[in-house]
Amino acid sequence: MRIVLVAAVALVDKDGRVLLSKRPEGKQLGGLWEFPGGKVEQGERPEAALIRELKEELAIDVAESCLAPLTFASHPYEDFHLLMPLYICRRWKGLARGAEGQELKWVYPKQLRDYPMPPADVPLIPHLLDLL
Repeated sequence: MRIVLVAAVALVDKDGRVLLSKRPEGKQLGGLWEFPGGKVEQGERPEAALIRELKEELAIDVAESCLAPLTFASHPYEDFHLLMPLYICRRWKGLARGAEGQELKWVYPKQLRDYPMPPADVPLIPHLLDLL
């Protein structure tokens, strides 16, 4: 089974809320809420992938020094095994917006379980509850 490396980030605003992004309908796991991020390309570091993805998806600029590793998920899907490091970030430039038309929502960590998420994201929630 192939391993897919995806980097994700918990963007935390000054009020302690975390940003969730809704996957587009019609895509794999469409309609579910997830932490922003994306696939790490061949030869790319996870931090570089996050910086690239956040610029593309949310129109924000993040410095690598503002990305702190928090935890990771390891989850078997039907066609591949997902390995997903989760970073936490409290500082960025710009106003996060759904640059690709995706819906965004700022939620308090205790509300994260109220949003349907992909199976790989769910085990990450307790780490945010403990931290924030």
